[in-house]
Amino acid sequence: MTPIQQSLMNQVQARHQSPQFQATVQKVFQDAGVQAFLSAHEGELTPERIQRDYSKLFEYYHEKDLQARGQSTLAPGYEPRLVLNAGQIDVTYTPSAELIAQQKATEIANRVERIEMPKVIEQASIDQFYTSGKFATPSRQAAQLAALQYLAQHNPTQNEPGLYLYGNFGVGKTYLLGAIANELAAQGISTVMLHYPSFLVKMRESIQDGTLAAKRQHVSEAPVLMIDDIGAETVTAWGRDEILGVILEYRLHNNLPTFFSSNLDWEALEQHLAEDNKGVVEPMKAKRLMQRITTLSKLVTLEGQNLRHK
Repeated sequence: MTPIQQSLMNQVQARHQSPQFQATVQKVFQDAGVQAFLSAHEGELTPERIQRDYSKLFEYYHEKDLQARGQSTLAPGYEPRLVLNAGQIDVTYTPSAELIAQQKATEIANRVERIEMPKVIEQASIDQFYTSGKFATPSRQAAQLAALQYLAQHNPTQNEPGLYLYGNFGVGKTYLLGAIANELAAQGISTVMLHYPSFLVKMRESIQDGTLAAKRQHVSEAPVLMIDDIGAETVTAWGRDEILGVILEYRLHNNLPTFFSSNLDWEALEQHLAEDNKGVVEPMKAKRLMQRITTLSKLVTLEGQNLRHK
C-alpha cells in the first residue's frame, strides 16, 4: 500500500470508531484490485471523493470475496470491476470466463435439436469414437475418416452428400451421427437429429392438433438433417409417402445435407420400403425414395462388436 493509499484509508477509518468497521476498511484498501485502481487514478481522485465513494470500493471488495468463497453474489457469473465514471467511483460487472464458457457451450448445444434421441449423444465426440483398442475395426476407422472428411469439406452452398451409416445393432452408428452433429454445432451449423420410428409416431399424433405440416416443414428445412434408425419403422403408405417422401424431396431440391443410420443396407431398405403394413407392394415408390437417399448420402459400413455390451 502506498503512503497516499495509507493516508486515504486512515481518513475513511476516522469516520467511524467501530473496530469492526476499521478492520473492514483496512481489508478493502489492502485488496490488490482496489490498490491498482487507486494508483491508476491517483491524479483524478480527491480524498473527499474516495470517502464519499468508499461504498463502491467496499462493494467491489465484498463481491470478490463472496466469489472467492463460492457464495451467492449480487450478479452471479459476473465479475466486479472498478471504473471511474464522470469523476465518480463506480462498479461494473462483466461476464466471468466461466460464464462465457458456459454460454458458449449452451449456444453450441442449442444448435443440435434432438427428437427422441438418446441422451448419451449430447456428449458424443469423434475423438472418442472407438478407433483404437480392442473395439477398433477397419470399418470404424474408415467411418471416422469419412466423418472427418465431411467436416473438413462441408460447405452449405454446395450439394454435398451426407453419410448413410449401415451396420448391426450397437456398432456406433448413432454415436457417430451425434459426434458429427456436435462438431457441426461448434462450427456454427444447426442440425436436427431424429429417431425415425419415434418421429413417425409423434407426427401421427400431431395430426390431432393441426401441427403436422409445420413440423414436417421444420424438419425438411433443417440446415442439416440426421435420420436415425431408418428401416426400423413399421412401413405405412402415409409415413413413407407423406412424411419421408416429402421431406427427402424438399431436401434433394434444396441441396440440404442429409444423414442416415440403419441396420439395413440400401438394397434391404428398398425392399423394406416397398411393402406397407397392409401388404400392399409398391416397388416404384420404394425405388423413387431410394434414388433420393442414394443421392443425398454415401454408404458407409460399420462393423465390430456391440458397444452396448462393452
